[in-house]
Amino acid sequence: MDHPPICNYEGSDYQASFWDKGGRGYEDAVEALALERLLPKSGRLMLELGAGAGRNTPRYQGFEQIVLVDYSRTQLIQARDKLGESPRYRYIAADIYRLPFVSGLFNCATMIRTLHHMAEPRQALDQVSNTLQKGSGFILEFPNKHNIKAILRYALHRQSWNPASPEPVEFARLNYDFHPAAVRSWLQSSGFAVDRMQPVSYLRVGWIKRILPLKLLVGLENAMQSIAGWWQLTPSIFVQAHRLGEPAPAAPGEFFRCPACGAAPLPDTPPMIICPGCQRQYPVQDGIYDFRIQENTKTNQIIDG
Repeated sequence: MDHPPICNYEGSDYQASFWDKGGRGYEDAVEALALERLLPKSGRLMLELGAGAGRNTPRYQGFEQIVLVDYSRTQLIQARDKLGESPRYRYIAADIYRLPFVSGLFNCATMIRTLHHMAEPRQALDQVSNTLQKGSGFILEFPNKHNIKAILRYALHRQSWNPASPEPVEFARLNYDFHPAAVRSWLQSSGFAVDRMQPVSYLRVGWIKRILPLKLLVGLENAMQSIAGWWQLTPSIFVQAHRLGEPAPAAPGEFFRCPACGAAPLPDTPPMIICPGCQRQYPVQDGIYDFRIQENTKTNQIIDG
């Protein structure tokens, strides 16, 4: 069976073109507000999925160690250059559908602006669930199919898909919008309890962003996030959830498992990790562990919109 396709940012200038020079100061600031509101204040080991160039990583100050995961090695190089090679950070090139970690390793995880590239979101959420200890927090962001703009466009017959229907809509190759009810259902099926669904980016409208100063926009957004959580019609939703039940915490010293055969634990032996089960080799170069598996994996170089 073919592996789900992967959105690959290898070699892209996404951080510079989309965030640094793309006029997304408002989006970045209001996502920081949501993280501050929802993220646990401290913890031992944080998993950051879809970390990219490390845009959000400095916001996880309360965590002793952060593991940055992205499929793109070049994005992780940018993150390493930004954050440094401190023991506080570990850089892992890996496929979210085949995470290279033992069960019950992490006590918190985030997945921001990443689920929308998942053709099989349930498979991805199952993988995340398996890496977390019982009670661990999980902060997930997803683009909301049921947003006010889509509702108006549908009512005016300017789009064919129904924003109230539960199935995902693929508006560009490997770019999906999801219905909040569907995401809640997937999380519950993957072993999570949903604590809160926080609407974000209330004012993501081009003309509003042009006429109002950023400080005022962020202040208004902060007030809206505080009082209007029931109004889930924004283009972005943050979910605060926690892991139910098993697995138990990983044994001391256990960290990696083979993403190909599942053998665990793997010996942490840079510059090459060799799986004792299937003998597959995983290189470690310039501080970045590469657990990507190429066979039967299609990648698509797509830049976020």
